[in-house]
Order: sequence, then structure tokens, then C-alpha cells
Amino acid sequence: MMPLHDLERNYTQTLKEDREAVILADKLGFKEAYIGEHITDRTEPITSCTMFLATLMDATEHIKLGSGTVNLPNNHPAQVAAQVAMLDHLLEGRFMFGIGPGGLLSDMEVFENLDRDRGAMFIEAIEHILAIWSGEPPYNLTGEFWNITTERTLVPEVGQGIFVKPYQQPHPPIVVTTIAPHSKGLVKTAERGWLPLSSSFVQPEVVATHWPMHAQGCENVGAVPDVSDWRIGKSIFVADDEATAQRYGKGLEGPYAYYFKTIMGKLVSAGRIGTFKADQSMPDEDVTLDWVVDSLVIAGTVSSVVDQILKFRETTGDFGMLVYCGHDWLDADLSKRSMQLFAEEVMPRVNAAIGESATAE
Repeated sequence: MMPLHDLERNYTQTLKEDREAVILADKLGFKEAYIGEHITDRTEPITSCTMFLATLMDATEHIKLGSGTVNLPNNHPAQVAAQVAMLDHLLEGRFMFGIGPGGLLSDMEVFENLDRDRGAMFIEAIEHILAIWSGEPPYNLTGEFWNITTERTLVPEVGQGIFVKPYQQPHPPIVVTTIAPHSKGLVKTAERGWLPLSSSFVQPEVVATHWPMHAQGCENVGAVPDVSDWRIGKSIFVADDEATAQRYGKGLEGPYAYYFKTIMGKLVSAGRIGTFKADQSMPDEDVTLDWVVDSLVIAGTVSSVVDQILKFRETTGDFGMLVYCGHDWLDADLSKRSMQLFAEEVMPRVNAAIGESATAE
């Protein structure tokens, strides 16, 4: 979940709804849940994904809870290291550390990062975090953007000046989201042993370019690339009848169209309309909301969605985990039913078909 809600909806209610979605996912057997965060966005109003995930600690049993993502340039790395380590202990290892440089322009402006090298800030931040977790006090970490030390105030006999380390050693699994085609960043993240998650709002032809880059990075450091590490996000709506599926999942008054309308508004204003194209030669005026929804949303009955997912996989190649993108519950009953059908009927049939195909080969 980004998550993304209509501007007019009650904030308290949407927070309850987002929690309920993760709790339901846990009961239905979903393996992981990733929650986004933004500081200055009224349509994506979870301001701290780690704080939100902490509220689900005792409300869920099996599902791994992930930050999706902590936007590192907007946070002090010492604060992130301390909070994530604590959350990892609270969840006793049910935590996935999703990180990113952040993509919301207003967040960049409020943190005075709009004109700074956020890529360099991102790298320095995660290097500081990992050094804190692997190091010992007084740390003495220096960089272009942050310096971290407790040298002047360290009192080890009473614990002062010492960071806690994560529950998972050497650290929680690190997940990075990916949008750009043929992303060179994926090579670098794979060399570090991080896990790729392809965005839900890029075309399948672009998604298909992500795995070769990750595999190249693994091979560069002598690691064997494992396709089960690759996660792909996708907007999916499953209904008991086709008319409902098309109205709610594809209709311009539905929550899926609202999601893409909002995302398009933000990316287009940032000069990134090409994000939605499979071919950059496509004229900008052809990138309409109708076209984006039709090309990026999988919607239908169980059988139809199974077929569409398998067709999607033919384009992307094999991958390990399909990440169901959470949307606003404009109709809570339909949204819950979709999650249930997806977990209990769609995915067993998809996995059975993949298994049969592998056996036949």
C-alpha cells in the first residue's frame, strides 16, 4: 500500500482501513506487507511507515511487515538505525527494511532536499545505518551530509552512547523499489545483497528489464541470482462477476482509476510522464488515464485474472513473489472479497499452472 485515499475521506477512518487491510492479508496467508510514507501528502497520509507497522505488531501473527519505503534523505540515519532496530526486535524478525530516496517533491522541499543530490544522500544514509549496526561505539562516521559519533559523551559502563543492534543479524533484509527500465541502480543494490521490488505502475515490458540487471549485480560479486528474490507489484481486482470487475477495477469512477489519476498528476508535474510508457517514442498525449488503467490494472473474475497474471509473467519472465497493490476501499466488501478470491482461488491456480508448465518443460 502506498497507501492512497480520496482527499475527502476521513483520515482516522482511512488509517483504520489500512490497518484492517494488513490484518486481513495476514489471515488470508499473504506473506509480506509493505507500507509507504509521505510527510506532506494528503492523499498518501501515512507519515511514518515504521510507526504504522508498530501498531500491527500484536494484530498480526505470520505476515512480515515491511517499510515501503523509508525515504532516507528525509531522515537522519542515526534515527532510522535506532528506530528500525527497535521495530525489528518488537516484531522478532518479522520486518523487511524497504528503503528509497523518496519521490515526492513537496517532501523534498520541506526537508530542503529539492536541489540536493538525493541519490548521494541515499547511499550515504544507508552506509551510515549499516555501519552503526555492524560497528561499536563511539562509531566516528563521517560523510558529506551527516557525521555520527558519540565519542565525547560515551559512558559504556552505563550504556550511554551505544546504539541497539537489530534482531535479525547482520540486519533485516533490505528491499529496494525499482521503476526505471534497465536500472543500473539494480546492479549496485544486487552487489550489496539487497532484494528488488518492481513498481506496480510501470509497464510489464519495463518490468522485464529489471531482473537481468539484478542478476548481473549478483554475478559481479560471485553470488548466484535467485529468481525467488524478485518481487513485482501489480494492481489487481478480482470479482465474482465480470461486470463488477470492470466497473470497480477499470472504471474511471473506481478506486483503481483514482489511484492512477493521482500518481499521474504527481509524476507528470515532475516531468516524468515517461514512467508509464513501455516505449519512450510513444507520444505524451497518448498517455491518457484510460490507457494507463487499461494497461496496468488486472481485473476480472477468478479465471480471467489467472489468465492475465500468467500472460503478465510471460512478458516479465519468472519471478518469486507477486505483490498485490492495496487500494482505497471505496466499497469495503468488494475490496475484501477481491483479496479473498486472490489468496484462496487465484494464486493457487496460478502456482499450479506454473508448476505444470515447469514439469512439462
